[in-house]
Amino acid sequence: MTNKRRLWQIFGPVICAVLLLIAVFLFPWDRTYSANSIFEAATSQSDRIFKGQRMKQEALSGKYVPFFGSSELSRMDSLHPSVLAYKYNRNYTPFLLGGAGSQSLAHFYGMQGIKSQLTNKKAVVIISPQWFTKKGQDKNAFSLYYSNLQAIDFLLDAKDSVATRYAARRLLQMPSGKSSETVKYALMTVASGQSLSETQKLVLQMRRRILVNEDTFFSTFQLPDRVNKIKTQAKYLPDKYTIKGLTEVANAEGSLHTTNNKFAIDNTFFKTRLNEKELKKLKGSQKHFDYTKSVEYSDFELMLKQFAHEHTDVLFIIPPINAKWAKYTHLSDKMYQKSVKKIKYQLVKQGFNNITDLSKDGGKKYFMQDTIHLGWNGWIAVDKSVKPFMQKSYSNVNYKIDNYFFTKSWQNRTKVENIKVSKNNKIMTAGSKNK
Repeated sequence: MTNKRRLWQIFGPVICAVLLLIAVFLFPWDRTYSANSIFEAATSQSDRIFKGQRMKQEALSGKYVPFFGSSELSRMDSLHPSVLAYKYNRNYTPFLLGGAGSQSLAHFYGMQGIKSQLTNKKAVVIISPQWFTKKGQDKNAFSLYYSNLQAIDFLLDAKDSVATRYAARRLLQMPSGKSSETVKYALMTVASGQSLSETQKLVLQMRRRILVNEDTFFSTFQLPDRVNKIKTQAKYLPDKYTIKGLTEVANAEGSLHTTNNKFAIDNTFFKTRLNEKELKKLKGSQKHFDYTKSVEYSDFELMLKQFAHEHTDVLFIIPPINAKWAKYTHLSDKMYQKSVKKIKYQLVKQGFNNITDLSKDGGKKYFMQDTIHLGWNGWIAVDKSVKPFMQKSYSNVNYKIDNYFFTKSWQNRTKVENIKVSKNNKIMTAGSKNK
């Protein structure tokens, strides 16, 4: 046996395997997903789905509508938006994007792979004032929702602007943004206002191809299955949609599930998260909380900038805090309302006028499921805005983005003028009539 043949027998299979692996990950693969797989992904709140793009692209190209939010989307009782849409066979299905710890910066980067699916479409955003702490997005939580694919999509489409430089700098402040040297130096280039070199673009494009294929093959493995839960919860709803009928269900469920505490908090949540020892620690613990000064206001502006660029018609929902819990922890309602006013000012000043402000409803019966998350009657209040918003045809939006909202001056501003809008652009409130 010749030396060449012997070497080939040793190294040939390895070389072939490497070449095959390169072909698999560099060749542009595609696939379609079954209707059941898409529905499962839409309700899963999986971080793999959030990080990827292929499944979201296919879903949002059809009847699915993105619902951006955080942990409140996980509170899946019978009045949850996904359950209502399923039960009453609506012309849309929520695609839940976000979970515990996902805030504006995570959502902005998560939007990078679905920009075409947001163009001239609708979206719903549940924006929590609790995001607006002094430091904004938690770095560890951000890492759960971040992928280099998102950053590469952002970098390859980047055109120099105040928003682009801000987004790059913010990502560099996160450990995740520096996890890849290639991405890190590309972000540094963009953050300085420079254009990527042709070499940088080529390397990023090759890396993107690999990541897209990984997403295509692996993003749907072992998703949390909530489909059966949605179907089960839907059985508790009346066959015909009426607010009266839904309210009867909400009151019955709220009464049944809030019997072991004085805060109208779900029994299971209270039992597992708020024992007597914890309660003593938490009394008065939120006295000095302040949501009026935060980098989150500029992170939020990134989302608004993206929506404006894609001409997305967006409904914003601002939830309340459990009033009994706020009183116990001494969370200032005055401060909370100032933060809500600041959020609404930022929205309306730039033409985002579809706002449902529920921030004063935290004391209503069975409105909250726990300390800060919407529950039974709270979801009905949400649906009073979501249902007519989805029934209307897409309307051409006219947003006017103001770079002032990326400044530290805005982040730290505590007083804003009263909000004024024209009669043709009324802000939607909790009291809006549902026709």
